[in-house]
Amino acid sequence: MTTPQAPRTLPDGRPIPAPTGPERAMLESWLDFHRATLELKCQGLDDAQVRQASAEPSSLTLLGLVQHLAEVERNWFQRVLAGQDVPPLFEERTGYGLDPERGPAQALAVWRAEIARSRELLAGWDLEDTGRIVDEPMVGVEVSVRWVLIHLIEEYARHNGHADILRERIDGTTGT
Repeated sequence: MTTPQAPRTLPDGRPIPAPTGPERAMLESWLDFHRATLELKCQGLDDAQVRQASAEPSSLTLLGLVQHLAEVERNWFQRVLAGQDVPPLFEERTGYGLDPERGPAQALAVWRAEIARSRELLAGWDLEDTGRIVDEPMVGVEVSVRWVLIHLIEEYARHNGHADILRERIDGTTGT
């Protein structure tokens, strides 16, 4: 008797994280799941909607989250692990600042390009390979690829919680 295979995607198109298998495949699949969740939270919204803040005093927006996570991808994979001296993607290094000329399509394209670059770099590393943190308060601390993947899963998961609240405020969509 064979065990049924788990579906590879959810009905909404997001990849289902690997339920079994090697550690690296599990870590990468969880990161991909969270990346897809953020993108799903932005689907079907116009420019004004992705710029809508959650609630005062916060100025957090879905557009700002996408930009921030593009900066996060760039920082951890290119600066920390690859040791590259690359400039910030946006005017504000955190990515949260909004430019009236940059809409969701452009921000999502930049974010997707950073993900593609992250995947390209990641393919050449083992989980035990290391880089050094470049920002305060931990400048110079050595971290492994494993640590970075776990950190990024946590970072996306936290921000996807913010995205849940933002999306519910925008149009009532919950879950996902």
